[in-house]
Amino acid sequence: MTTSLRIAYLPLTDSAVLAVAREKGFAEEEGIALDLVRATSWATLRDRLVFGQVQAAHMLAPLAIAVTLGLSQQPAPLAAPYKLNVNGNMLVMAREFAQALDPDVVARLDDPLGTAHDFAAAIGLWKRKPVIGVVHRFSSHAVMLRYWLASAGVDPDRDVLLRVVPPSLTVEAMRAGEIDGFIAGEPWGSAAVDAGLAEAVAIGERIWRRGVEKVLAFRTPWLEENPQAVDALIRALVRSAAWCDDPANHEALAHLLSQPHLVDQPADVIGRALSGRITARADMPPVDMPDFLLFSREATPFPWRSQALWLYSQLVRWKMVEHTAENAAKAGSVFRPDIFRRALADSNVPIPGASMKVEGAVASPLAVGSKRGELTLGPDRFFDGRVFDPERIEDFLASF
Repeated sequence: MTTSLRIAYLPLTDSAVLAVAREKGFAEEEGIALDLVRATSWATLRDRLVFGQVQAAHMLAPLAIAVTLGLSQQPAPLAAPYKLNVNGNMLVMAREFAQALDPDVVARLDDPLGTAHDFAAAIGLWKRKPVIGVVHRFSSHAVMLRYWLASAGVDPDRDVLLRVVPPSLTVEAMRAGEIDGFIAGEPWGSAAVDAGLAEAVAIGERIWRRGVEKVLAFRTPWLEENPQAVDALIRALVRSAAWCDDPANHEALAHLLSQPHLVDQPADVIGRALSGRITARADMPPVDMPDFLLFSREATPFPWRSQALWLYSQLVRWKMVEHTAENAAKAGSVFRPDIFRRALADSNVPIPGASMKVEGAVASPLAVGSKRGELTLGPDRFFDGRVFDPERIEDFLASF
């Protein structure tokens, strides 16, 4: 029997696992007829999921938490049993603004802490308060941007203007002078660089290595009422993610995503995030960043509850929600490692034995306990050297 599933997505490189699951037949082989519904903004995508127009969505991880906490329009309990990717975004700023930063772009990207301080000084030299586009108030990119700016003493609510711009409109907003830069998932940063409008200033992967990005989100009641469909979809996505992460498939994947019904951008631009060869400035050769965007390796799809709680801690930090035991429990419960384990119980996929870890504590590849097979986690350090113990949220917040 075939189950039909409608999944909302935005035209971004990190929608790859969903696109490949449909186009390469992985979903069909698991008995899932996948219908991908393109949305133009994260607000539209959120509403389609909350009001039941789709069964699941390619969603910003903090947005799933915010909806569950009642912070974003219509409150609804959401569940994310699968991570679609880690990292994959970058901050680009107008070339005139970037002139105040380290002219060595490679050094700029390799030293996020130093660049944050240079950025703070550049704010004072700019003609007005810089306007930085973010794709949603509750996006991983906006959370990372705030964390990065604050490390240099910049108050993101006072010293800059954060303006919400849908990802596919960011380049045009820069061209029109409505924003001075933006942070977004690929390929939009690369598109702005290619247009000569911007330079790369910071890379998400260097702010939080293996930082959580997009998740597959369901309404919790639907997830609980349809376990077989959920499990079949997760199995299909695990196979799709492995295909997407294989360098041998990157050229084909870039061409697939370039089609008008998917990302609709040039394949060579899309391919940069996949290969980890990033053009940071239009007049220079690519910069090698092999971990720029991950789909499968190092247990990327596993929904660590500690990552949900780190995102929650940042919502608390910026006074978007009050920290209570109830709110922390709700936020942590959005990520569902129990469902991920259930779906893959009969597979050979290595799965972490724990559901939480101390975030930012892994400095080099680390072998960890797995119920089957060997599993190595990659470095997950924060650029400022902090670590986040999910059982000591109050201490973490007090450290700022």
